[in-house]
Amino acid sequence: MTRRLVTIFGGSGFLGRAIVNRLAGNGWAVRVAVRHPSTAEFLLPMGEVGQISLVRADIGNPAAVAAAVAGADAVVNLVGILTESSRRTFQAIHADGAATIAAAAREAGITAFVQMSAVGASARSDAAYARSKAAGEEAVRAEIPGATILRPSVVFGPDDDFFNRFAKMAVLSPVLPVFTGDGFHVVWNGARPSLDLFGTGGPRFQPVYVGDVAAAVAAVLDDPTLAGRTYELGGPTVYSMKQIMELVLSYSGLHRRLLPLPMGLAMVQARVFEYLPTPPLTRDQVRMMRVNNILTGAEPGLGDLGITPTPAETILPHYLRRYGPPNRAEQ
Repeated sequence: MTRRLVTIFGGSGFLGRAIVNRLAGNGWAVRVAVRHPSTAEFLLPMGEVGQISLVRADIGNPAAVAAAVAGADAVVNLVGILTESSRRTFQAIHADGAATIAAAAREAGITAFVQMSAVGASARSDAAYARSKAAGEEAVRAEIPGATILRPSVVFGPDDDFFNRFAKMAVLSPVLPVFTGDGFHVVWNGARPSLDLFGTGGPRFQPVYVGDVAAAVAAVLDDPTLAGRTYELGGPTVYSMKQIMELVLSYSGLHRRLLPLPMGLAMVQARVFEYLPTPPLTRDQVRMMRVNNILTGAEPGLGDLGITPTPAETILPHYLRRYGPPNRAEQ
């Protein structure tokens, strides 16, 4: 039996691992294009012998990209960064890199193309990250008009960099910050007013399970009638940042105080953090948090792909418990 071949750029990352596993399970031959193939060898056991292969390809090298897509039936671009460096900028990775991959796919006659973008991608955004994601979408559609764009909200799962990051902070710190952008609220308890320093709880998120995003990629590749559109991917529940932190504490079993932190102060902190080799917070990320990271409802979503969104509460206990007391982690 001849398998269909998909080339996945960025397949060794958190999201890529789930997509490689899902597509291999659906019978695809998977070619994973990464800068350092030796670091992606852990993917090979996800398929049968020879079903998953690794190739060296830097998205800044058009010849290497062309070689990586040669003979493929479909291409998936997952390459992305959350913070910039002098060599790896948002423009270079999200826009120019996407354009290079899409151009190579077009030259190879490939029309089945999935571009991983993000909720909030917009040329009018104050955040460079969101503008570069929008530029990547535009570059891909310019080369392959029938490409599928996926815009997930924050993606969660055992190896995520969202809930895990806050849980690690909770292990090290007696307080967890809650970025608030709407000021305090006056709360009336009978006839006595009091101040709620958390306001409405800060920015809102609609976390989507990594397995559901992988299922979305598989759906549009397995059924051509679903391809060619822009999909917004989110979970079944919208949470404020305060509620996100409460979930972290609840499922880890840690007891920490929540500290309301105005966006202005967060911006000052981010400026200092940017001097670190791997900053935990950047000014661009603060700008992104000024806008809720939730679905607009203007585009189709998981339900239109036949996927029921997975509640965070069913997944978080399985991996956040490791941050809590030892006796809780063993339960």
